[in-house]
Amino acid sequence: MNIGVLLSGSGVYDGSEIHEAVFTLLSIEKNGGDAICFAPNIDQHHVINHLNGEELEETRNVLIESARITRGNIRDVEHADTELLDALVIPGGFGAAKNLSKWAIDGPSSEINSEVRKLIIDMIAEGKPVVGLCMGPTVIAKAVQGTGMTIKLTVGTTEEHSPYDIAEISEGLTFVGAESVMQSIDGIVFDEVNNVITAPCYMMDATISEVNNNVNMAIDKLFEVLKS
Repeated sequence: MNIGVLLSGSGVYDGSEIHEAVFTLLSIEKNGGDAICFAPNIDQHHVINHLNGEELEETRNVLIESARITRGNIRDVEHADTELLDALVIPGGFGAAKNLSKWAIDGPSSEINSEVRKLIIDMIAEGKPVVGLCMGPTVIAKAVQGTGMTIKLTVGTTEEHSPYDIAEISEGLTFVGAESVMQSIDGIVFDEVNNVITAPCYMMDATISEVNNNVNMAIDKLFEVLKS
């Protein structure tokens, strides 16, 4: 089975969350699938020094940076063909909300990359499962906004500690027409109607092993759906 993996750069503050991306690729392989990676061929919103959090005065390309994670085996999302894909996974990281959409900059009223939007809508319309990890669910929500679809999504829970404002992001999901569901790092949310699976991962105050387990839950569920 061919599983598309949509990346947004390399590094949590301005690209894909590397742990989530690598755990996704590993879990896909362990489940017997083949990962086909994509990223937009665009400039990053900005570049962050991951040592101190400061913005750097340089420009980097999302596709080129994402290639760091995939050892160069990656394609421009413009050339993504849903006929060749059985499912799609979107790891988190701020790049999902800066490069795939602008949620981290402009909130739920932000724009989304048109090629990313088309890929997600086409996958869901064809009944193919889509997985969103961490901030990935906000990309899914923006993609289907205005289509009439109401998808159950989670970015975590307000009942446990998080480094982010889960309540505000959840309200944003509701604002764009999704159904926001509270979920801890110990679980996932599956929208059976639309075949969408989401997991909070690093949206919660979680260890690397907890995130690994959460990614595995999501990808295991994905393959359960594909084989059913």
